[in-house]
Amino acid sequence: MTNSKDASKDAQDKTGKPNKPDKIGKPDKIDKLGKTGKLGKLGKPDRPDKPDKPSKKTSRAIDKALDKAEEGLAKLDSIHQIGSHATGHERLAQAAKSSALLSSVWSAPPAERLRYNPEPTTHTADRPIAWTLDTIHGGETPGFHGDKSDGERFIHISSTEISRYQRLLYANGTHSATSTRPADADNDAAAADGASPRSNNRLLIVLQGMDASGKGGIVKHVFRQGNPMGIHYHGFGAPSEEEASHDFLWRIKRELPQAGWIGVFDRSHYEDVVMPQVWGTAPERVWRARYDRINEFEAKLAASGCSIIKIFLVISPEEQRRHFLSRLDDPTKRWKFAMSDLDARERWDDYMTAWSRTFALTSTNEAPWYLVPADNRWYSRAVVSELLRTTLAGLGLQWPPLAADVDLQQVRRRLGDWLND
Repeated sequence: MTNSKDASKDAQDKTGKPNKPDKIGKPDKIDKLGKTGKLGKLGKPDRPDKPDKPSKKTSRAIDKALDKAEEGLAKLDSIHQIGSHATGHERLAQAAKSSALLSSVWSAPPAERLRYNPEPTTHTADRPIAWTLDTIHGGETPGFHGDKSDGERFIHISSTEISRYQRLLYANGTHSATSTRPADADNDAAAADGASPRSNNRLLIVLQGMDASGKGGIVKHVFRQGNPMGIHYHGFGAPSEEEASHDFLWRIKRELPQAGWIGVFDRSHYEDVVMPQVWGTAPERVWRARYDRINEFEAKLAASGCSIIKIFLVISPEEQRRHFLSRLDDPTKRWKFAMSDLDARERWDDYMTAWSRTFALTSTNEAPWYLVPADNRWYSRAVVSELLRTTLAGLGLQWPPLAADVDLQQVRRRLGDWLND
Protein backbone atom coordinates (compact mmCIF):
# COMPACT_ATOMS: atom_id res chain seq x y z
CA MET A 1 0.00 0.00 0.00
CA THR A 2 1.26 3.44 -0.90
CA ASN A 3 1.83 5.60 2.16
CA SER A 4 1.44 9.38 2.37
CA LYS A 5 5.16 9.89 1.89
CA ASP A 6 5.08 8.02 -1.42
CA ALA A 7 1.92 9.86 -2.45
CA SER A 8 3.62 13.21 -1.88
CA LYS A 9 6.26 12.25 -4.39
CA ASP A 10 3.70 10.95 -6.86
CA ALA A 11 2.55 14.36 -8.10
CA GLN A 12 6.01 15.83 -8.66
CA ASP A 13 9.37 16.04 -6.97
CA LYS A 14 10.19 18.87 -4.57
CA THR A 15 11.79 20.95 -7.31
CA GLY A 16 8.53 20.98 -9.22
CA LYS A 17 10.14 19.15 -12.16
CA PRO A 18 8.95 15.69 -13.19
CA ASN A 19 11.17 12.71 -12.68
CA LYS A 20 12.63 11.12 -15.78
CA PRO A 21 9.85 9.08 -17.38
CA ASP A 22 10.08 5.40 -18.10
CA LYS A 23 10.58 4.60 -21.74
CA ILE A 24 7.28 3.41 -23.17
CA GLY A 25 7.93 3.91 -26.85
CA LYS A 26 9.07 6.87 -28.89
CA PRO A 27 6.15 8.81 -30.31
CA ASP A 28 6.13 10.40 -33.72
CA LYS A 29 6.69 14.07 -33.07
CA ILE A 30 3.51 16.09 -33.35
CA ASP A 31 4.54 19.70 -33.88
CA LYS A 32 2.51 22.03 -31.70
CA LEU A 33 -0.76 22.58 -33.59
CA GLY A 34 0.50 20.92 -36.76
CA LYS A 35 0.29 17.30 -37.81
CA THR A 36 3.01 14.71 -37.52
CA GLY A 37 6.15 15.97 -39.24
CA LYS A 38 7.00 19.52 -40.25
CA LEU A 39 4.93 22.35 -38.90
CA GLY A 40 2.73 23.69 -41.67
CA LYS A 41 0.30 26.57 -41.88
CA LEU A 42 -2.16 26.69 -39.05
CA GLY A 43 -5.17 26.53 -41.32
CA LYS A 44 -8.05 24.12 -41.11
CA PRO A 45 -6.88 20.54 -40.60
CA ASP A 46 -8.05 17.62 -42.67
CA ARG A 47 -11.22 16.35 -41.06
CA PRO A 48 -11.62 12.63 -40.45
CA ASP A 49 -13.97 10.84 -42.77
CA LYS A 50 -17.56 11.68 -41.96
CA PRO A 51 -19.98 8.84 -41.26
CA ASP A 52 -21.81 7.59 -44.33
CA LYS A 53 -25.13 9.32 -44.86
CA PRO A 54 -27.89 6.94 -43.77
CA SER A 55 -30.12 5.47 -46.45
CA LYS A 56 -33.75 6.56 -46.65
CA LYS A 57 -34.81 3.16 -45.33
CA THR A 58 -32.50 3.47 -42.33
CA SER A 59 -33.64 7.03 -41.63
CA ARG A 60 -37.28 5.97 -41.70
CA ALA A 61 -36.59 3.10 -39.31
CA ILE A 62 -34.80 5.38 -36.85
CA ASP A 63 -37.53 8.02 -37.08
CA LYS A 64 -40.17 5.37 -36.45
CA ALA A 65 -38.36 4.04 -33.37
CA LEU A 66 -37.89 7.55 -31.98
CA ASP A 67 -41.54 8.39 -32.67
CA LYS A 68 -42.70 5.33 -30.74
CA ALA A 69 -40.40 6.16 -27.84
CA GLU A 70 -41.83 9.68 -27.71
CA GLU A 71 -45.37 8.30 -27.75
CA GLY A 72 -44.53 6.08 -24.80
CA LEU A 73 -43.13 9.02 -22.87
CA ALA A 74 -46.24 11.05 -23.66
CA LYS A 75 -48.33 8.32 -22.05
CA LEU A 76 -46.21 8.44 -18.94
CA ASP A 77 -46.58 12.20 -18.72
CA SER A 78 -50.37 12.03 -18.88
CA ILE A 79 -51.92 10.25 -15.92
CA HIS A 80 -55.30 10.06 -17.64
CA GLN A 81 -53.97 8.13 -20.62
CA ILE A 82 -52.68 5.26 -18.49
CA GLY A 83 -55.40 5.33 -15.87
CA SER A 84 -55.76 7.45 -12.77
CA HIS A 85 -55.28 4.36 -10.60
CA ALA A 86 -52.12 3.13 -12.32
CA THR A 87 -49.52 2.05 -9.78
CA GLY A 88 -45.91 3.13 -9.71
CA HIS A 89 -45.02 -0.40 -10.77
CA GLU A 90 -47.18 -0.09 -13.89
CA ARG A 91 -45.71 3.28 -14.74
CA LEU A 92 -42.18 1.92 -14.51
CA ALA A 93 -43.15 -0.99 -16.74
CA GLN A 94 -44.28 1.54 -19.34
CA ALA A 95 -41.02 3.46 -18.88
CA ALA A 96 -39.06 0.26 -19.51
CA LYS A 97 -40.95 -0.28 -22.78
CA SER A 98 -40.17 3.26 -23.91
CA SER A 99 -36.51 2.82 -23.00
CA ALA A 100 -36.35 -0.43 -24.98
CA LEU A 101 -37.84 1.32 -28.02
CA LEU A 102 -35.22 4.01 -27.68
CA SER A 103 -32.45 1.42 -27.56
CA SER A 104 -33.72 -0.18 -30.76
CA VAL A 105 -32.13 2.61 -32.84
CA TRP A 106 -28.74 1.00 -32.15
CA SER A 107 -27.70 -1.87 -34.41
CA ALA A 108 -25.63 -3.16 -31.50
CA PRO A 109 -25.87 -2.09 -27.83
CA PRO A 110 -23.03 0.31 -26.95
CA ALA A 111 -22.49 -1.65 -23.73
CA GLU A 112 -21.36 -4.55 -25.93
CA ARG A 113 -20.16 -2.80 -29.06
CA LEU A 114 -17.86 -0.25 -27.41
CA ARG A 115 -16.55 -2.24 -24.47
CA TYR A 116 -12.77 -2.59 -24.43
CA ASN A 117 -11.98 -5.91 -26.07
CA PRO A 118 -8.43 -6.87 -27.06
CA GLU A 119 -9.36 -10.39 -28.14
CA PRO A 120 -10.07 -11.16 -31.81
CA THR A 121 -13.73 -11.85 -32.48
CA THR A 122 -15.67 -12.99 -35.51
CA HIS A 123 -15.70 -10.09 -37.93
CA THR A 124 -19.07 -8.68 -39.01
CA ALA A 125 -19.97 -5.56 -40.92
CA ASP A 126 -20.57 -3.72 -37.67
CA ARG A 127 -17.90 -5.17 -35.40
CA PRO A 128 -14.12 -4.85 -35.75
CA ILE A 129 -11.86 -7.75 -34.90
CA ALA A 130 -10.95 -6.07 -31.62
CA TRP A 131 -11.88 -2.85 -29.83
CA THR A 132 -8.74 -1.11 -28.63
CA LEU A 133 -7.05 2.23 -29.25
CA ASP A 134 -5.22 0.59 -32.16
CA THR A 135 -8.46 -0.28 -33.96
CA ILE A 136 -10.53 2.85 -33.32
CA HIS A 137 -10.80 6.04 -35.35
CA GLY A 138 -12.33 9.03 -33.61
CA GLY A 139 -14.54 9.78 -36.61
CA GLU A 140 -16.44 6.49 -36.46
CA THR A 141 -20.04 6.16 -35.27
CA PRO A 142 -20.31 2.39 -34.71
CA GLY A 143 -23.72 0.98 -33.92
CA PHE A 144 -25.62 4.15 -34.84
CA HIS A 145 -26.58 4.54 -38.49
CA GLY A 146 -28.44 7.83 -38.26
CA ASP A 147 -27.10 11.31 -38.84
CA LYS A 148 -26.43 14.22 -36.50
CA SER A 149 -30.07 15.30 -36.34
CA ASP A 150 -31.11 11.75 -35.41
CA GLY A 151 -28.44 11.64 -32.74
CA GLU A 152 -29.48 14.95 -31.23
CA ARG A 153 -33.13 13.90 -31.19
CA PHE A 154 -32.11 10.67 -29.48
CA ILE A 155 -30.21 12.61 -26.80
CA HIS A 156 -33.21 14.85 -26.14
CA ILE A 157 -35.62 11.92 -25.67
CA SER A 158 -33.11 9.89 -23.68
CA SER A 159 -32.38 12.78 -21.31
CA THR A 160 -36.07 12.86 -20.38
CA GLU A 161 -35.92 9.20 -19.40
CA ILE A 162 -32.63 9.70 -17.56
CA SER A 163 -34.30 12.42 -15.51
CA ARG A 164 -37.10 10.02 -14.57
CA TYR A 165 -34.72 7.25 -13.54
CA GLN A 166 -32.54 9.72 -11.67
CA ARG A 167 -35.52 10.77 -9.53
CA LEU A 168 -36.24 7.11 -8.86
CA LEU A 169 -32.64 6.47 -7.80
CA TYR A 170 -32.64 9.52 -5.54
CA ALA A 171 -35.96 8.53 -3.94
CA ASN A 172 -34.63 5.07 -3.10
CA GLY A 173 -31.42 6.45 -1.68
CA THR A 174 -33.05 8.99 0.62
CA HIS A 175 -36.15 7.06 1.68
CA SER A 176 -36.14 6.20 5.39
CA ALA A 177 -39.04 3.74 5.63
CA THR A 178 -38.38 0.45 7.38
CA SER A 179 -41.38 -1.57 6.21
CA THR A 180 -43.90 -1.76 3.42
CA ARG A 181 -47.66 -1.32 3.80
CA PRO A 182 -49.60 -4.31 2.39
CA ALA A 183 -52.74 -2.20 1.93
CA ASP A 184 -51.06 -0.11 -0.76
CA ALA A 185 -50.77 -1.49 -4.30
CA ASP A 186 -47.48 0.27 -4.96
CA ASN A 187 -46.04 -1.17 -1.77
CA ASP A 188 -47.19 -4.65 -2.79
CA ALA A 189 -45.40 -4.25 -6.11
CA ALA A 190 -42.25 -3.03 -4.42
CA ALA A 191 -42.29 -5.91 -1.95
CA ALA A 192 -42.94 -8.46 -4.69
CA ASP A 193 -39.97 -7.17 -6.67
CA GLY A 194 -37.68 -7.31 -3.66
CA ALA A 195 -37.23 -3.57 -3.37
CA SER A 196 -35.58 -2.62 -0.11
CA PRO A 197 -36.96 0.23 2.02
CA ARG A 198 -33.66 2.02 1.73
CA SER A 199 -31.34 1.40 -1.19
CA ASN A 200 -27.59 1.83 -1.31
CA ASN A 201 -27.66 2.02 -5.10
CA ARG A 202 -25.64 4.80 -6.65
CA LEU A 203 -23.78 5.41 -9.88
CA LEU A 204 -20.29 6.63 -10.73
CA ILE A 205 -19.39 7.83 -14.22
CA VAL A 206 -15.68 8.23 -14.94
CA LEU A 207 -14.88 10.42 -17.96
CA GLN A 208 -11.37 10.34 -19.40
CA GLY A 209 -9.88 11.45 -22.69
CA MET A 210 -7.27 13.70 -24.22
CA ASP A 211 -7.74 17.48 -24.03
CA ALA A 212 -10.70 18.75 -26.11
CA SER A 213 -12.29 15.30 -26.31
CA GLY A 214 -15.62 16.63 -25.03
CA LYS A 215 -15.76 15.58 -21.38
CA GLY A 216 -17.43 18.81 -20.25
CA GLY A 217 -20.00 18.70 -23.04
CA ILE A 218 -21.05 15.21 -21.98
CA VAL A 219 -22.15 16.52 -18.60
CA LYS A 220 -23.98 19.49 -20.10
CA HIS A 221 -25.94 17.60 -22.74
CA VAL A 222 -26.59 14.18 -21.20
CA PHE A 223 -27.88 15.67 -17.94
CA ARG A 224 -29.73 18.57 -19.58
CA GLN A 225 -32.98 17.63 -17.79
CA GLY A 226 -31.45 16.17 -14.66
CA ASN A 227 -32.10 17.47 -11.18
CA PRO A 228 -28.98 19.03 -9.60
CA MET A 229 -30.19 17.52 -6.34
CA GLY A 230 -28.81 14.04 -6.79
CA ILE A 231 -25.93 14.72 -9.22
CA HIS A 232 -22.42 15.36 -7.98
CA TYR A 233 -19.83 16.55 -10.52
CA HIS A 234 -16.15 16.89 -9.72
CA GLY A 235 -13.18 17.66 -11.96
CA PHE A 236 -9.78 16.39 -10.82
CA GLY A 237 -6.76 18.50 -11.70
CA ALA A 238 -3.19 18.24 -10.48
CA PRO A 239 -3.18 17.24 -6.77
CA SER A 240 -3.08 20.11 -4.30
CA GLU A 241 -0.42 20.16 -1.60
CA GLU A 242 -2.87 18.64 0.86
CA GLU A 243 -4.03 15.95 -1.60
CA ALA A 244 -0.45 15.04 -2.50
CA SER A 245 0.32 14.45 1.17
CA HIS A 246 -2.20 11.59 1.27
CA ASP A 247 -2.62 8.29 -0.52
CA PHE A 248 -3.65 8.80 -4.17
CA LEU A 249 -7.17 7.45 -3.55
CA TRP A 250 -7.81 9.82 -0.63
CA ARG A 251 -9.18 12.67 -2.73
CA ILE A 252 -11.20 10.24 -4.86
CA LYS A 253 -12.99 8.72 -1.88
CA ARG A 254 -14.01 12.17 -0.66
CA GLU A 255 -16.00 12.81 -3.84
CA LEU A 256 -17.78 9.47 -4.22
CA PRO A 257 -21.58 9.64 -4.65
CA GLN A 258 -23.73 8.84 -1.65
CA ALA A 259 -26.72 6.51 -1.81
CA GLY A 260 -29.21 7.61 -4.44
CA TRP A 261 -26.78 9.98 -6.17
CA ILE A 262 -24.98 9.99 -9.52
CA GLY A 263 -21.33 10.99 -9.38
CA VAL A 264 -19.52 12.30 -12.46
CA PHE A 265 -15.72 12.43 -12.44
CA ASP A 266 -14.02 14.61 -15.07
CA ARG A 267 -10.65 12.82 -14.89
CA SER A 268 -10.05 10.58 -11.92
CA HIS A 269 -7.70 8.23 -10.08
CA TYR A 270 -6.57 6.99 -13.49
CA GLU A 271 -4.49 10.13 -13.87
CA ASP A 272 -2.35 8.67 -11.08
CA VAL A 273 -1.29 5.71 -13.22
CA VAL A 274 -1.13 7.40 -16.63
CA MET A 275 0.69 10.63 -15.81
CA PRO A 276 3.64 8.89 -14.10
CA GLN A 277 4.17 6.75 -17.20
CA VAL A 278 4.19 9.75 -19.53
CA TRP A 279 5.94 12.36 -17.37
CA GLY A 280 7.85 10.33 -14.80
CA THR A 281 6.05 11.83 -11.80
CA ALA A 282 6.34 8.57 -9.85
CA PRO A 283 8.67 5.57 -10.02
CA GLU A 284 7.52 2.49 -11.92
CA ARG A 285 7.11 0.37 -8.79
CA VAL A 286 4.62 2.93 -7.46
CA TRP A 287 2.38 3.31 -10.49
CA ARG A 288 2.40 -0.42 -11.24
CA ALA A 289 1.26 -1.20 -7.68
CA ARG A 290 -1.61 1.23 -8.09
CA TYR A 291 -3.32 -0.92 -10.70
CA ASP A 292 -4.07 -3.61 -8.11
CA ARG A 293 -5.18 -0.92 -5.66
CA ILE A 294 -7.59 0.50 -8.22
CA ASN A 295 -9.11 -2.88 -9.08
CA GLU A 296 -9.60 -3.67 -5.41
CA PHE A 297 -11.10 -0.23 -4.77
CA GLU A 298 -13.59 -0.50 -7.65
CA ALA A 299 -14.55 -4.08 -6.79
CA LYS A 300 -15.48 -2.98 -3.26
CA LEU A 301 -17.44 -0.05 -4.65
CA ALA A 302 -19.42 -2.33 -6.95
CA ALA A 303 -20.07 -4.83 -4.16
CA SER A 304 -21.47 -2.03 -1.99
CA GLY A 305 -24.09 -1.05 -4.59
CA CYS A 306 -22.20 1.46 -6.75
CA SER A 307 -22.54 0.90 -10.50
CA ILE A 308 -19.45 2.10 -12.38
CA ILE A 309 -19.32 3.34 -15.99
CA LYS A 310 -15.80 4.15 -17.21
CA ILE A 311 -15.62 6.03 -20.49
CA PHE A 312 -12.60 7.01 -22.56
CA LEU A 313 -13.43 9.53 -25.29
CA VAL A 314 -11.30 8.75 -28.34
CA ILE A 315 -10.51 11.91 -30.29
CA SER A 316 -8.15 12.01 -33.28
CA PRO A 317 -5.12 14.34 -33.32
CA GLU A 318 -6.66 16.14 -36.31
CA GLU A 319 -9.91 16.81 -34.48
CA GLN A 320 -8.09 17.94 -31.35
CA ARG A 321 -6.10 20.40 -33.46
CA ARG A 322 -9.32 21.79 -34.92
CA HIS A 323 -10.78 22.32 -31.45
CA PHE A 324 -7.61 24.00 -30.18
CA LEU A 325 -7.65 26.45 -33.09
CA SER A 326 -11.35 27.06 -32.54
CA ARG A 327 -10.68 27.93 -28.91
CA LEU A 328 -7.99 30.40 -29.90
CA ASP A 329 -10.32 32.04 -32.43
CA ASP A 330 -13.20 32.39 -29.96
CA PRO A 331 -12.69 34.97 -27.16
CA THR A 332 -15.26 33.14 -25.02
CA LYS A 333 -13.26 29.91 -25.14
CA ARG A 334 -9.66 31.11 -24.90
CA TRP A 335 -9.68 30.55 -21.15
CA LYS A 336 -9.84 26.81 -21.84
CA PHE A 337 -6.47 26.76 -23.58
CA ALA A 338 -3.12 26.30 -21.82
CA MET A 339 0.40 25.72 -23.11
CA SER A 340 0.41 22.43 -21.22
CA ASP A 341 -2.20 21.23 -23.74
CA LEU A 342 0.50 21.39 -26.42
CA ASP A 343 3.00 19.61 -24.19
CA ALA A 344 0.55 16.74 -23.78
CA ARG A 345 -0.18 16.72 -27.51
CA GLU A 346 3.50 16.24 -28.29
CA ARG A 347 3.47 13.09 -26.14
CA TRP A 348 0.39 11.66 -27.84
CA ASP A 349 1.83 8.22 -28.51
CA ASP A 350 3.13 7.95 -24.95
CA TYR A 351 -0.35 8.70 -23.66
CA MET A 352 -1.91 6.09 -25.95
CA THR A 353 0.60 3.49 -24.76
CA ALA A 354 -0.11 4.28 -21.11
CA TRP A 355 -3.87 4.23 -21.63
CA SER A 356 -3.72 0.95 -23.55
CA ARG A 357 -1.89 -0.63 -20.63
CA THR A 358 -4.46 0.85 -18.25
CA PHE A 359 -7.43 -0.59 -20.15
CA ALA A 360 -5.79 -4.01 -20.28
CA LEU A 361 -5.20 -4.04 -16.52
CA THR A 362 -8.37 -2.36 -15.19
CA SER A 363 -11.27 -3.25 -17.50
CA THR A 364 -13.15 -5.70 -15.30
CA ASN A 365 -16.62 -7.23 -15.18
CA GLU A 366 -17.47 -4.95 -12.25
CA ALA A 367 -16.08 -1.82 -13.90
CA PRO A 368 -15.52 -2.19 -17.66
CA TRP A 369 -14.01 0.45 -19.90
CA TYR A 370 -15.93 1.80 -22.89
CA LEU A 371 -13.86 3.35 -25.68
CA VAL A 372 -16.10 5.89 -27.41
CA PRO A 373 -15.17 7.62 -30.69
CA ALA A 374 -15.56 11.34 -30.01
CA ASP A 375 -14.74 13.33 -33.15
CA ASN A 376 -18.51 13.62 -33.65
CA ARG A 377 -19.70 15.11 -30.37
CA TRP A 378 -23.33 14.21 -30.97
CA TYR A 379 -22.34 10.55 -31.27
CA SER A 380 -20.27 10.35 -28.08
CA ARG A 381 -23.04 12.14 -26.16
CA ALA A 382 -25.63 9.72 -27.53
CA VAL A 383 -23.48 6.77 -26.46
CA VAL A 384 -23.03 8.04 -22.91
CA SER A 385 -26.75 8.82 -22.71
CA GLU A 386 -27.58 5.25 -23.76
CA LEU A 387 -25.10 3.71 -21.32
CA LEU A 388 -26.39 5.84 -18.45
CA ARG A 389 -30.08 5.29 -19.15
CA THR A 390 -29.82 1.53 -19.60
CA THR A 391 -27.67 1.20 -16.49
CA LEU A 392 -30.22 3.09 -14.40
CA ALA A 393 -33.10 1.09 -15.88
CA GLY A 394 -31.21 -2.13 -15.22
CA LEU A 395 -31.15 -1.47 -11.48
CA GLY A 396 -34.79 -2.56 -11.39
CA LEU A 397 -35.74 -0.03 -8.73
CA GLN A 398 -39.33 0.63 -7.65
CA TRP A 399 -40.79 3.74 -6.08
CA PRO A 400 -40.34 3.52 -2.29
CA PRO A 401 -43.45 2.87 -0.17
CA LEU A 402 -44.94 5.14 2.46
CA ALA A 403 -43.02 5.46 5.70
CA ALA A 404 -44.05 2.89 8.31
CA ASP A 405 -45.55 5.50 10.63
CA VAL A 406 -47.93 6.89 7.99
CA ASP A 407 -51.55 5.71 8.29
CA LEU A 408 -52.89 6.37 4.79
CA GLN A 409 -56.56 6.22 5.78
CA GLN A 410 -56.01 8.60 8.68
CA VAL A 411 -54.14 11.03 6.44
CA ARG A 412 -56.92 11.01 3.87
CA ARG A 413 -59.55 11.44 6.58
CA ARG A 414 -57.71 14.39 8.13
CA LEU A 415 -57.14 16.03 4.78
CA GLY A 416 -60.77 15.46 3.88
CA ASP A 417 -61.92 16.96 7.20
CA TRP A 418 -59.68 19.95 6.59
CA LEU A 419 -61.08 20.47 3.10
CA ASN A 420 -64.62 20.31 4.45
CA ASP A 421 -64.01 23.01 7.08
